[in-house]
Amino acid sequence: MAALLLWLFSLSFLAFPSYAQEDYDSLPEPYKKGVDMALEKLNSHASILHHFLFFKSVEKSEFEPGFDVKYIYHNFYLKATKCQKGTVDSSGCKFRNDRPLIDCVTCYKTFIGEIEEHPNPYVHCVHRPALTEGMRTSRAERCNDLGYSSGTPTLLLSTGKD
Repeated sequence: MAALLLWLFSLSFLAFPSYAQEDYDSLPEPYKKGVDMALEKLNSHASILHHFLFFKSVEKSEFEPGFDVKYIYHNFYLKATKCQKGTVDSSGCKFRNDRPLIDCVTCYKTFIGEIEEHPNPYVHCVHRPALTEGMRTSRAERCNDLGYSSGTPTLLLSTGKD
């Protein structure tokens, strides 16, 4: 009986595989670039031992003031996999369920689809259990300031009347 249950349990993993890369692949290109930027920053930490993948979007928004400029905001989760950090082909990496999600926010300006260096893109990632309301507020303020540091984009759209 135990063998039968184990066999049925293993079949459920085959029937419901992880579609992490499909979720990432379905993101619009400007959002993928922000996820890649967050993964690069995360992997630069020596304390990170596992390979992480995009898990899901929490919130996405963009503002297009015109002239091929977009301001992107993306809040998303990264999840640890069973693969080691530095894995190149992540197609075989399965998600770990024994590690907390990493909550990330990225906000940045793009011009013709490329992330601009000015104003500096903002990336903030933290394990979800450690995320505080103060961090959420700080994230929102930093992302709001990003648009203002480049000048008020709505001024470019206004048409004066004489």
